[in-house]
Amino acid sequence: MVLFSGLLLTARVSAGDSPPAGTIPLWKDASQPLDVRVHDLVGQLTLQEKALQICNDAPAIPRLGLPAYDYWNECLHGVARNGVATVFPQAIGMAATWDAPLLHKAGDVVATEARAKNRAYAEAHNGDSANYTGLTFWSPNINLFRDPRWGRGQETYGEDPFLTAQMAVAYIRGLQGDDPKYLKVMACAKHFAVHSGPEAVRHQFNAEPPERDLYESYLPQFEAAVREGHVGAVMGAYNQLYGQPACASSVLLSDLLRHEWGFRGHVVSDCGAIYDMVVFQKFVGSFEEASAQAIKAGCDLTCGSEYQSLTNAVNDGLITEREIDVSVGRILEARFKLGLFDPPAIVPYAQIPTTENDTPEHAALALQVARESIVLLKNEGLLPLNRAKLRRIAVVGANAGSISTLLGNYFGTPSHPVTILDGIRRLAGPNAEVVFEPGGPLSTSDDDTNKAANAVALTKAVAAARTADVVIYVGGLSPQLEGEDLHVADDGFHGGDRTHIELPTVQLDLLKALHATGKPVVFVNCSGSAIAMPWAAQKIPAIVQAWYPGQSGGVAVAEILFGDANPAGRLPVTFYRSTEDLPAFTNYAMANRTYRYFGGQPLFAFGRGLSYTRFKYKSAQLDHPRVSAGDTIRVSVEVANRGAQDGDEVVQVYFRHVKSAFAQARQSLCGFQRIAVPHGQTARVEIEVPVKQFRFWDTQKKQYTVEPGQYEILVGAASDDIRARLPLSVTDEK
Repeated sequence: MVLFSGLLLTARVSAGDSPPAGTIPLWKDASQPLDVRVHDLVGQLTLQEKALQICNDAPAIPRLGLPAYDYWNECLHGVARNGVATVFPQAIGMAATWDAPLLHKAGDVVATEARAKNRAYAEAHNGDSANYTGLTFWSPNINLFRDPRWGRGQETYGEDPFLTAQMAVAYIRGLQGDDPKYLKVMACAKHFAVHSGPEAVRHQFNAEPPERDLYESYLPQFEAAVREGHVGAVMGAYNQLYGQPACASSVLLSDLLRHEWGFRGHVVSDCGAIYDMVVFQKFVGSFEEASAQAIKAGCDLTCGSEYQSLTNAVNDGLITEREIDVSVGRILEARFKLGLFDPPAIVPYAQIPTTENDTPEHAALALQVARESIVLLKNEGLLPLNRAKLRRIAVVGANAGSISTLLGNYFGTPSHPVTILDGIRRLAGPNAEVVFEPGGPLSTSDDDTNKAANAVALTKAVAAARTADVVIYVGGLSPQLEGEDLHVADDGFHGGDRTHIELPTVQLDLLKALHATGKPVVFVNCSGSAIAMPWAAQKIPAIVQAWYPGQSGGVAVAEILFGDANPAGRLPVTFYRSTEDLPAFTNYAMANRTYRYFGGQPLFAFGRGLSYTRFKYKSAQLDHPRVSAGDTIRVSVEVANRGAQDGDEVVQVYFRHVKSAFAQARQSLCGFQRIAVPHGQTARVEIEVPVKQFRFWDTQKKQYTVEPGQYEILVGAASDDIRARLPLSVTDEK
């Protein structure tokens, strides 16, 4: 039963005859072809039962022996909302690893824990699966993080469609497994398409990006999830696109997704999106009309109960039962592919025991991901900290002791979370005393009471700093300040989003006061998005971007601070200097957005990340200087570690058309590889790049085209740190 603002839809299941005793229904016979089994089960359902089965909370049908199943589950960076589980860094932090194979491993671990939890619940509940206990996971979020004000940008893999695609495909494959018959769990790419804020108007907003931006920025990662990741499900967005609700757009859900890309899974609406079509978007006048149009467009499952109105829609001639059957079949097929109707003995993943949840091995991987995610943005020789010279360390900042700051949103419950303060205390060594002061809140309103309390907190923090050898300020944002439709309106935050991207004033004042003590200050910034911090970038000697680093984030941050680990994370987003650098939040055009189109000078560029060692690039070359659109080039380069420490380097390959007849991006990522290089040694890196990645959307021909002409292949350590420029000629020869 689901209640939407006064609309109450109640589930009723019609009873029928049970199958003869001792017989095995065809749909339960695992030896039969999948399509035969699906067709048999759909054929035994009444119209009312069909309508109920394509609502996310599908009830049991006792007469058929069909268990109840709720399709809604979450695993953005670990199994969420279902008790104790391993919690990896928030998705934006996982993207900062620039390590796709590592994300594949994380996805596999998440799927293992999901199976362990599902098995325990189903065995205790006669085969039923309730909300957050099933095996259909509505992750990952692969929307483009086009604007740092968007509160849900933390859930994404950043601002670049290629990086997002690579990370998404790796995570999806890790989740879904490699068994030829059964899925480990079913992933879902969301939110299709264009959704990226503002949160406050997401239920009625109409996005109208330029056509080329749609095809070159908002869609490629979804295409990769389908074509390369073979994702099992796709979630439609809340918003309208060109005046058409995304969950009722035949262009998106049928023409593109199924006919063009070959998608074979099912589409689910975002929660309440069908309701929005009637109440907020005023697209149609009734739930019968909304449900019928969504089903016809290709939205198979509603997160909600609106599809219960389909029985009336059939009676009113708005849709046929045969059309509904298509969606019912797709939805039930998901459960077949997960082996939920087959004996556990023949489903390899169904035998994963409950002891495989929250294991030491999984915790070790969460620590590795956190370690690889941390980005060193600035270092004037202060880091790594020398334990032998430290007698007193002042840790300041509301984020230092916060568990919620480790977790971001859509999270599980870690059994042994380690805050950044705890991590510093563990790793500081026996000679150093660690003192802590919150220093005030992360943001504040302007009332006098808060001003007085903040002044006292600042005074205590400065006093602690004056007696310390080094100050570690742990600030930034928190999941309470940025997120999904939070309805926060304080010091630059609103509805889960930010109204401006600058570091909150109360924190800037505190940082200035700490700096004024003359003691060296390290700024550890926790956030799910880019923060404008020009004063800190100029005055603070060391800045570390820690994101929301997961259950072991405190250990990982401390390892970086004390040099037990060498930082190698890279920014998946541009850090701008000011809100004034940004176009209007509601403008979905990509002009002057992200490193690909931004015409200004970023504070910290996309792909940036420093190390405690030095890498030299040499002998960069292409295997062929002249190619056609159907070819693949091989970019090779030697990376020498000339420093005193072992370290990872992320080799990045970009392309640009030297003199295009069309407006093109300034440069675009087309390849990358994270490699470990011991100090004093050299590694040779080879990266293959299909020339078709140079494509642009031809608005006249309505197709992707690779423009012939002269290109540059840019090889470097960041988008603004290019070490080699290699000329490439692309011909129109077949």
